[in-house]
Amino acid sequence: MTCRKPSRLGLKVTKTDTGAAGEPPCGLVVVDKPAGWTSHDVVAKCRGIFGTRKVGHSGTLDPMATGVLVLGVGRATKLLTFLTGLPKSYSAEITFGSETDTLDAEGDITASYPDMAAPTAESIAEAAKPLTGDIQQVPPMVSAVKVDGKRLHQHHREGRVVEREARPVTVDRFELSPTDDPMVWKADIDCSSGTYVRVLAADLGRALGGGAHLSALRRTSVGPFGIDEAAPMDSAEVQAATSMKRVLSFVTVGSEIAGRIANGAVLNRDEVGLVDGSDGPWSMIASDEAGDERLLAVYAAHRGDTVKPAFVMGP
Repeated sequence: MTCRKPSRLGLKVTKTDTGAAGEPPCGLVVVDKPAGWTSHDVVAKCRGIFGTRKVGHSGTLDPMATGVLVLGVGRATKLLTFLTGLPKSYSAEITFGSETDTLDAEGDITASYPDMAAPTAESIAEAAKPLTGDIQQVPPMVSAVKVDGKRLHQHHREGRVVEREARPVTVDRFELSPTDDPMVWKADIDCSSGTYVRVLAADLGRALGGGAHLSALRRTSVGPFGIDEAAPMDSAEVQAATSMKRVLSFVTVGSEIAGRIANGAVLNRDEVGLVDGSDGPWSMIASDEAGDERLLAVYAAHRGDTVKPAFVMGP
């Protein structure tokens, strides 16, 4: 796989080798999404920055939210399917005493609780316990989940509230700490993909005898990609696609196997040293004499003792 450095907005490309002039860049981009931007806005902006329409993201962030948004550029868009299920971490702010129709600060207030007592450390910790671990969560009406052939946010815009089935999610950490405002608490959350933080906020408010809504949200990590490596939109860095070694198990292969992989060959496990019996997926890496690496393909378990490509990156 080849990458080149784009000339606009000072974007830096970490590359494994250099492609021909005019070839679009390829890799993973870790962006610090600004508030007010949709995830599609970020993708559209990066299409212009990198000079290619082949840009996609691994998981939507709401316009109000900021923080980690992982993009794939060029052939690396093929990698995004392996990122969508990664766990997420968030830093949030929850305001107690009112509910909104979107469960966050961008919605209209639907209920106020002027007599709701300010949470205490003890009461909020107790209320958060049932919202931690393996739980069932009802998707909000402003989500992209489809019901009756339409996304919930489309039903919401049309003024309808429809029945939604609860879905299993996992909340590994739901820690709350006070702020200067007794009705506003900070929350640090580690959770599975598909968890709605705004629903956690609303459910917490109800558990405390009133209501609450999400008033700020920042995603601090997507799997191994943390906020410390997320770059602002005007200085994003394209990570070499071999950074998938941080997400998938990887196998380094020689030139003969690399040639077969380029043709989409089904391989025997023992040819590439896969003896653990797992189902993968595995990223297949080639290394040249200088030690530079390039991602060839991602493989998964096949019939018997063979593995087959989920996709091949191409030349």
